[in-house]
Amino acid sequence: MNEYPQVLSATTIVGDKVINTAGEQLGNIKDLMIDLDDGHIAYAVLSFGGFLGMGDKLFAIPWEALILDMEDHAFILDVDKEVLKNAPGFDKDHWPGTAEYEAGWLLDIYEYYGYSPYWMPDEQEENQE
Repeated sequence: MNEYPQVLSATTIVGDKVINTAGEQLGNIKDLMIDLDDGHIAYAVLSFGGFLGMGDKLFAIPWEALILDMEDHAFILDVDKEVLKNAPGFDKDHWPGTAEYEAGWLLDIYEYYGYSPYWMPDEQEENQE
């Protein structure tokens, strides 16, 4: 039985393949974007499509949406290829910047994939207090 690691270096994650639950390869992790104020991984950058790095579309994927598959040295993203093809993305020459974050871009990304943003308190937690 493989033990699930508590920490991994970013360099071991970058380049890992991403597959969906049907086993289809969706792409590779190109980078990890760190929220410097909170110390969280804001999102993983998934490279999808293209050929030999040409024409790839990049996607911001909430870190919480990726499940580590230790056996296959991959991450699982529970989305259909068509959902990913229609997801908001960006190209390698136009990465999101500060203005996009301030405009709610990352919030929209988290909502697209059905995740609560790590920087917003969970409504259930607020109701329990």
